This record gives sequence, C-alpha cells and structure tokens, in this order.
Amino acid sequence: MKPAIAITIGEPAGVGPEISLATAWLLRNEIRPLLIGDFTLLSKLAPQIDPDIRLRFIPQPHLLFGGVPDAADGLLPVVDCPLPAPVVAGKLDARNGLAVLETLDVAIEGAQGGWFDAIVTAPLQKSTINDAGVAFTGHTEYLAEKTNTPQVVMMLMDAASGGNMPPLRVALATTHLPLKDVPAAITIDGLSKTLDLIQHDLRTRFGLGQPRILVAGLNPHAGEGGYLGREEIDVIAPAIESARQRGIDASGPYPADTLFQPRLLNNADCVLAMYHDQGLPVLKYVSFGHGVNVTLGLPIIRTSVDHGTALDIAAQGVGHAERGSMLAAVRLAAQMARLSQPSRYATGKDT
Repeated sequence: MKPAIAITIGEPAGVGPEISLATAWLLRNEIRPLLIGDFTLLSKLAPQIDPDIRLRFIPQPHLLFGGVPDAADGLLPVVDCPLPAPVVAGKLDARNGLAVLETLDVAIEGAQGGWFDAIVTAPLQKSTINDAGVAFTGHTEYLAEKTNTPQVVMMLMDAASGGNMPPLRVALATTHLPLKDVPAAITIDGLSKTLDLIQHDLRTRFGLGQPRILVAGLNPHAGEGGYLGREEIDVIAPAIESARQRGIDASGPYPADTLFQPRLLNNADCVLAMYHDQGLPVLKYVSFGHGVNVTLGLPIIRTSVDHGTALDIAAQGVGHAERGSMLAAVRLAAQMARLSQPSRYATGKDT
C-alpha cells in the first residue's frame, strides 16, 4: 500500500519544477506521486532530468472520478495547470502568478476530497502572486484560509537527524510578521491553542505518545525577571502553566540563546519559538538541504521544502538544484499519512 502524494511544482521560473519532477520519479516505487503544474513545462524538463521519464496527462476533472494511478509502470501522472506566459528560468513573470495559485487550489481540493493522502509544496515566489493582484503572505496562511482553519502552526524539522537525539523540530508562535508586530501577536490564548495543536499533531501524525515541548522566551534572557520585558511573566509562563494543567508536557520559558543545546534538546520533541527568525536560523543551520516544513493543525497533511525558489540556481540550467529537502518532504508526508490512518494501511485498503 503506497500513499498517494500530490506535489505542486511551485514557481515555474525557480527550481521547483525540476526538484518536484525528479523526486516524483525517484520515489515512484515508494509512493503514488501526482504532479500538479504545467504539463508542457514538465514535458520539456523530463528528458533533461532522465530520458526514461514519461508523463501521463491528466485533466483536472479526472480527480473527481478516480484516485491517483500508480506510477510504478513508469508513467508519472500530471494534473495540468497551464501557464499563460512562457517560462524563462530565473526570471519572474507576474502573468503566471494566478496559475501558480491554481496548483494550490487543485491540491487542496483533492486532499479534502480524499483523492490523495497528503500534499507537498515546492517553493513559490510571494512577490509574483502579489504582483498578479492577489494578497498573499505564504503557503501556510493560504492553506489555513482555504481550509477554513482558524489557527495553524508552522513547524520545521531536521529530517536527516539520527543517533540518540530526537529529531530537531522547531514550531513558531508567529510566522510572517514584521518584528515590531510580534509582541502584540503573542497572547495567552494564542499560545495555548498553539501548544494544543503541537501536542495533537505530534501524537496523531508523528506517533509520539506524550510529546515534550520546550518554549522559548521572547526577550533576551527570557526577560531577565521583568527587567528586559514582561511578556514572559504576563503571557508566556501563564500559557505554559495552563497547558500543563491540560496534560501537555511543556516547560519554559527558556532564554533562546541557550535553549538550543544538547542538554535540553536530548529530552525534547519540539521547541516552540516566539517568532520566525528566533528559531529557524538554528534549525536551518543544522538541517538546510534536508529540512522539512510542516503545517500543523490543518485537516490535511502538508509538507514543504526548507528553501526558496533559488532563481539564480534555476537560471544555471537543469542539474544544479539540490533535491534533498524535497525528497525528505515527500517521504515525511508519506510517513505522516501512514501514521494518521494506521487501520487503512494495515488492511491495505486503497484510495
């Protein structure tokens, strides 16, 4: 039984189409991959990646009538989302912005309809979508809006970590906000819901019975007892205590500059950072190229790569883009699908 994984190819002028196609081809015997993007573009890329790659054209309405075909026969299925403008590698074109969004809409609809088990998103360019006339802040926020999910949590993890330490996972209390807006966005209620979501998804989608969560402070030295800010005293600590009363194994707030060390991480399943650039530089330092971005709290499974569109690398031509993060994202999505539906995979029931 192989999970069906839909992969959106992202910004067409970036590395997304190449790494999506190459990964689907490499993993076709482990999963049932479905690419969502411009069929013509992928057809031109395929022989440059591997002359043996063959694509199966699938019009979008097909998803309404059947599941994802197995690609073990050497035919990779592609749901066609045509691009209105020609693609020049490394050069953005706002005329293609809406078509990129269409790939996400198709993926969300298909996942909610049960046609596949998870979606994996290649990187897109926010500016191109905004230039196309759509206010867009990122995959995470868009997925939440389209699935009517009131709160989601962005979590990145080191998919290649091993040894005696748990995988490093870093979740964010806030995501794409200007730094000046972060303190007001951190509330007791918001942190409480975030901790609930982390606990729930680490249990149901990662198989962790009682996740251990370390919570960072907001200010230097976690506020220094109130001398460097009171958010730890007035907001973060009360949220942690409330979570503990609900049975969540959360602790902190810890000073962020000393939190990421083996003595603490050896006994933790996830770190909750207060803002984007507090936790992610550490995570990406140890995992870049094989890290995975996971959206917690959604009714569907979604993972993504840990990097951007890499327009400069795409401009160099096929063969220069690293595929490690996309491979890790797809494999993690498949693992999460199996853990989320153990009875289905135990019986071998197909989609």
